[in-house]
Amino acid sequence: MRDRPVTLAAITGAHGVTGEVRLKLFGEGVAALKRYRAFNDSGDGSGLTVVKLKDDGKGGAIARFAEVPDRTAAEKLRGTALTVRRSEMPALPDDEYYHADLIGLPAVSTEGETLGECVAVENFGAGDVIEIRKADGKKFMVPMKLEAVPEWTDERIVIEAGWVE
Repeated sequence: MRDRPVTLAAITGAHGVTGEVRLKLFGEGVAALKRYRAFNDSGDGSGLTVVKLKDDGKGGAIARFAEVPDRTAAEKLRGTALTVRRSEMPALPDDEYYHADLIGLPAVSTEGETLGECVAVENFGAGDVIEIRKADGKKFMVPMKLEAVPEWTDERIVIEAGWVE
C-alpha cells in the first residue's frame, strides 16, 4: 500500500470570530472525519490538531484547530486540504477500495495489453468511473463495475478487453 496523503476535507472559510472553520467533506461525513485527531501532519509539527468537530447540518462540518487562534488565521486557511496518511485509514474488505488506492496504478486489459495509468476516479451519480490515460496522452473512462473491471490489486487494474477504447 502506498502511504501518500489522502484528502478528506477542505477548509472553505472562517466560521465566527474565534477561529473556527467551515469544511467541505469528501468522505463519509463528520463521523468518519472524527476518527482523526490531526491533519496535514508531515512530521515537522506543521499539522492541524482537532480541538472540536461538529456537523454543520448542511453536509459539511465546523472545526476548531489548536493552531488557529482567531478569524484572521482561519481566513488564511481557506482552500487548505485536510489530509491523513493512507496508512492511518481503516482497512477495507477485499471488494472495496479507496479512490486514492486506484490513482496511479497501471491498467492492463484482460488480454495482457498495457493500457495506461489510472489518473482519476469520478462519480457522476451512477457509481464510480475510472479514467485511464494512455501512453499517447489520450484518455478513456470505464465504470468501476465487475463486468468492466474484473480485478484490481495494489499493483494494477485489469480492464475487460471489450471496454477498452
